[in-house]
Amino acid sequence: MGNAVHDKESQVEYLKHRLNMFLEVIDSMDPEQTDLEDIDRLIQMIDDLELKCEQFNK
Repeated sequence: MGNAVHDKESQVEYLKHRLNMFLEVIDSMDPEQTDLEDIDRLIQMIDDLELKCEQFNK
């Protein structure tokens, strides 16, 4: 994942992979054990995805 992604197909695949990682994290969470730090990490993951989308749209 360290290489630059330039073509649209690779960008979409990158975003799909990151979104799947996000979904796996959510699926693995136990609502009874989730704390504020966990929620902050989820928000950061969403922020990172949003930033990548904006970068790819340019």
